[in-house]
Amino acid sequence: MADVEVRAAHNVLEACAQTETMDKVVFTSSATAVVWREDRKTMELDLDERHWSDVNFCRKFKLWHGVSKTMAEKSAWALAMDRGVNMVSINAGLMMAHDLSIKHPYLRGAAEMYEDGVFVTVDLAFLVDAHICVYEDVSSYGRYLCFNHIINTHEDAVQLARKLTPGASSSLPQSDDYGKSFIEQRISNKKLNKLMVDFEA
Repeated sequence: MADVEVRAAHNVLEACAQTETMDKVVFTSSATAVVWREDRKTMELDLDERHWSDVNFCRKFKLWHGVSKTMAEKSAWALAMDRGVNMVSINAGLMMAHDLSIKHPYLRGAAEMYEDGVFVTVDLAFLVDAHICVYEDVSSYGRYLCFNHIINTHEDAVQLARKLTPGASSSLPQSDDYGKSFIEQRISNKKLNKLMVDFEA
C-alpha cells in the first residue's frame, strides 16, 4: 500500500510540474503522517504541522496507514520542491463518513491516539472547506492539520465505538459511567483555524 501511494503521489506531482497553467496543488494527506513518533509522550509542545511521523516507528508497530501517508507526503514534498511546484498539504483527521467502519486503516492504534490526546476527526463539509480555503488563499503555505473534533472523553470514545460496531452496542459501557473525565488535547490545528477565520463557504 505504501509503495502504491508513493508512486501515485510522485506521478500526480510530476504531471502537475509539467502543466504550465497549474497554480497550486493541494495534497491530501493524513494526521497519521504527524502523530506517530517515539517521543510523542515526552514532548513539551503539542503536535502540529511541523512534526512528522517516524516511518521506522510505524513499521515497528505495524501502523501501515502512518507508513503510507508519511512516505507519500514526503515524496510529494520532495518533488514539489525539486520542480518548483506551489504545493500545500492538508493533514486530515479521521473523516466521519457514513460508511466508516472498524476496518478503516486509520483506526489501527486508535487506543494509543486516544490516550495521547491526538485522536482527531473531521467532518466532510469542514474538510472540503479547508481544501477550498488553502487553495484560494494566496498566503497559504506548507502543511495544515485539519480536524474539527477530538476524541478525548470516555463519552466520545463510546459514541465512536457504537458507530463503528453497531451490532455490539449492547455490550459497550454506558457513557455516563465514566463521569466527566477527559484527556488533555496534545495536537493543534491553530494554523488552519487562523487561515479560515474569514473564510466563507
